Amino acid sequence: MLNENIKAIRRSKGLSQQELAVKLNVVRQTVSKWEQGLSVPDADLLLALSEALETPVSTLLGETVTESEADEVKALAEKLEVINLQFARRKALRRSVLHWGFISVCVGILAVAFILAMAGSPYLGWDYSAPETAVMGVAIHAFEWGFVRLAPFVLIAAAAGVFLTRKRRG
Repeated sequence: MLNENIKAIRRSKGLSQQELAVKLNVVRQTVSKWEQGLSVPDADLLLALSEALETPVSTLLGETVTESEADEVKALAEKLEVINLQFARRKALRRSVLHWGFISVCVGILAVAFILAMAGSPYLGWDYSAPETAVMGVAIHAFEWGFVRLAPFVLIAAAAGVFLTRKRRG
């Protein structure tokens, strides 16, 4: 009887086992065991359960409580609506972050290419007689060499990402 009442009242309040467990500072499996009749809450937890479900202890211990079918459907519909809205927002945020990330990559690649084009190839006129500047010249040459070979592929992939993550109308 107690197990059925806990389950019925929890559902009528629109709470999941996890949500009720969090309110009571217990694990979800504890609530599940109560609802299956495998265990019962102790006196302190019974009082806390009564407060969490906003139901008198006598009702929890009393006759079987029947949950209202309409209330259950309404609570479920409201929960699903909230969950769907959260998923939609999360998906839109993720898409926006990806979109702007791809745009940033494109702008960065174009900016570096512009800087390299304006500077020419500075390592060609570098003074290689000093060891410090020779290392810097080699590093700049290695960067430019790698950039020229990889940047076109990354730019194409990022441009495709911008296209695929754009906001669709309608």
